[in-house]
Amino acid sequence: MSAAPLLLDWHDWLGLFGHFLLLSLLSVGGAISTAPEMQRYLVADKHWLSQIHFNESIALAQAAPGPNVLFVALLGWNVGMQAGGIGAAMLGMTIAMTGILLPSTVLTYNAARWAQRNAELRAVRAFKLGMAPVVVALMLATSWVLGSAGGVAVRDWPLWLLTAASMLIVWRTRVHILWLLAGGALLGAAGLV
Repeated sequence: MSAAPLLLDWHDWLGLFGHFLLLSLLSVGGAISTAPEMQRYLVADKHWLSQIHFNESIALAQAAPGPNVLFVALLGWNVGMQAGGIGAAMLGMTIAMTGILLPSTVLTYNAARWAQRNAELRAVRAFKLGMAPVVVALMLATSWVLGSAGGVAVRDWPLWLLTAASMLIVWRTRVHILWLLAGGALLGAAGLV
């Protein structure tokens, strides 16, 4: 990425807002499930962020306390910082967060009220069961995009083996996920993954 600031006009900001509005309606499983599409838009198509910057934004937001969706605010903030400083960063953060939260919040609120009133309907139960594989697939796509930055993770079989083992342990046992995170951190610190 060049050191020159991005030149974003109101069409660009409106495009960013509209894109995040659409992603909001696709964010089954949370906003993180739309990270591959955010990466395509922000990194591959618009070149507003580098792949490294994109991954760092997600990693920093996920490490911070608070809701999972904060990575969207950080992505918007970073686009704004590339476009001209604190004022643009505040605008980018506001646009991204409003875009990702508004449609899904309204839809979820109304759908949850309807589903609660109609929980005994077969269609409601079938929908809930059918969404589970969709959420899992979206999360796998997200992990692939984040893990394959620079093409290194494709060759990193110990990391993928650890991921598969962790998934099986979480699925089949009652081992708390924090133990798995601690084990992964120790293996990483030892240089094994």
